[in-house]
Amino acid sequence: MPKFLDNVYRNQSLIYKYFLYLVSIFLIVFFLPKGGKFKYEFQKGKPWQYENLYAPFDFSIKKTETEIAQERLAIQNNQTDYYTYNDAEVAAAQEAFDTKFSDLFSNLNVSARQLAAIKTVGEEIFDAIYANGVIASDTQNASSSIYLVRDNEAKRMLYQDLYTSKDIDAVISRTLRDKGYRSYRNLFTTLFTDIVKPNVFYDERLTQKEQEDEISKISYTRGNIDEGKLIIVKGEVVEAENFKILNSLKEEYKSELWTANNYYFILFGYTILVALVLMMLFLFLKKYREEIFRNNTKVTFIFFNILLMVFVTTLVVKYNETYVYVVPLCILPLILKTFFDARLGLYVHVLTVLILGFVVPNSFEYIFLQIIAGIVTILSVSELYKRANLFISVGQITLIYIVGYLAFHIIHEGNLDNIVWLAFGFFLLNGMITLFAQPLIYIYEKMFGLVSDVSLLELSDTNSRLLKTLSNKAPGTFHHSLQVANLAEAAANEIGANAMLVRVGALYHDIGKMNHPTYFTENQITNVNPHDELNPKDSAKIIIDHVIEGIEMARKNNLPDRVIDFIRTHHGTNLVYYFYKKQQELDTHTSREHFTYPGPIPFSKETAILMMADSVEAASKSLKNPTFLMINEFVDRIISAQMQAGQFLNANITFKEIEAVKKILKQKLTNIYHLRVEYPE
Repeated sequence: MPKFLDNVYRNQSLIYKYFLYLVSIFLIVFFLPKGGKFKYEFQKGKPWQYENLYAPFDFSIKKTETEIAQERLAIQNNQTDYYTYNDAEVAAAQEAFDTKFSDLFSNLNVSARQLAAIKTVGEEIFDAIYANGVIASDTQNASSSIYLVRDNEAKRMLYQDLYTSKDIDAVISRTLRDKGYRSYRNLFTTLFTDIVKPNVFYDERLTQKEQEDEISKISYTRGNIDEGKLIIVKGEVVEAENFKILNSLKEEYKSELWTANNYYFILFGYTILVALVLMMLFLFLKKYREEIFRNNTKVTFIFFNILLMVFVTTLVVKYNETYVYVVPLCILPLILKTFFDARLGLYVHVLTVLILGFVVPNSFEYIFLQIIAGIVTILSVSELYKRANLFISVGQITLIYIVGYLAFHIIHEGNLDNIVWLAFGFFLLNGMITLFAQPLIYIYEKMFGLVSDVSLLELSDTNSRLLKTLSNKAPGTFHHSLQVANLAEAAANEIGANAMLVRVGALYHDIGKMNHPTYFTENQITNVNPHDELNPKDSAKIIIDHVIEGIEMARKNNLPDRVIDFIRTHHGTNLVYYFYKKQQELDTHTSREHFTYPGPIPFSKETAILMMADSVEAASKSLKNPTFLMINEFVDRIISAQMQAGQFLNANITFKEIEAVKKILKQKLTNIYHLRVEYPE
């Protein structure tokens, strides 16, 4: 058991990668759409590239969303409204008629028989007005049809057959004229103006229900294709009708394929394909980016970004696949190039796009556009710390999307008609969201402890609080750091290392000297040396402790780990040779342990460059009247001693690159210490 636990402990990094690999496969397969993948890829306006296609089973030709929407709209436009006839209002009006008639006509100088005849005429007018009913206001076209619901029976009629308050006077005049009672027109007008109330009302609930019933009857298919029928011939251009049939077959194929029997087989297929893609990423990192492969945080960061893009794209496609190009996929290569390098950024981008090919519609078009946009991102994005660069790059990416979309539209349609202008809005929105890369970089730096060029530029500002304190407390050390930064940056540029990172590391590598500045010769402005009062062992401890104290100071000031690495490694495991020799004069059995820096030794090109530049610059102060030959021999001796001490064994730097660094250091030191012409007095 202890042996097993020991093996687990020693291989925990590899075990974590296996775990990350399996979890990523599971999550991506979970995000993928739950449906079989149609085995034919086709596009409108392009030739059918496969063999003659026959219907594998009976299926219906489905209408497009546009056709269904048009049918819905036609139903809504042709909808016949329902109105309800209210008998209670008529009864109330009848009662009011009887009362009002007596009040108005009782004073007439006529016989009872004539009064009865006049009332009969009034009742005819009443019946004529309420024959179809009275409506409150005229809201529809007079010639349109309606349904009038009376006694639970719907009767179709013209809207104009209903009366409004404005029509009452005409009914009264017409009836009185026919009956010969025109002289009573004013009395009847007064009567009916008072008693007639609307009794026909629009029935919104019934109208809506009828409309929903009609919409529910819409057929989502138009015609059927029988099994074995020829659908399309090889080489035939996929036109509008064939395109609809093929899309119908594709949808039916997915629903037929994704059954309980095939469910696990399809999941297994998806799992294999996703596993292959992610395996390619691991193999690439293992073979070409071993430093990143060994760092679990960086590997997690890469997989996190892949999962994030797959998740967001899947979410958008499920909501509305039209918005798929709003997802700023080019943020992925942009972010990875910022923290790592261009090749890794493009490689991960291509693998992510391949996975998304399972999710998006028109996968060929999508993959083509996204890969081209990713290449443009890699080629155009550089020096993100310059504010204009990101805007220029986003503009180029958006332009590529638009040009690519237009090209595919011309291929599909044969002209520039029927362009979906909304697509350009999606591309512009994509570009605007891509600008979010800047704050996202900051968030990732805090989450994963990574360092970007933007942060390095901020840290390289000599007016920052920490460097300002260094220049005040230890001006000699500050000047030394500036000189080392210039030397290291030039050397890094020569061999293709990260010059900005080396420069920042050089500026902060000696901040630990602030605690005891006068114990370091560059800060001693008088001839008084405090080491004269200490024994060599205590002096060596103060010198060595500037590394430990520098690390503590850096952590307290929230410097990134990649910068702290320069503080930890700039002396490696070298010996404090001067005080070691002084101690040997006192005790020949002196142990080297108390005079050796704790390390670790440099483990990258950048940290190795800093060690060389720091040692050479510091030691160069001891040269008197240096010449080119002296500097040449001096640099070779110091760096050779470091190589013999095994200080560069863990750094991925070659002999050729070390020689190039030595060459640059010699040139720079020669320029610094060149002899000036002596001016006459």
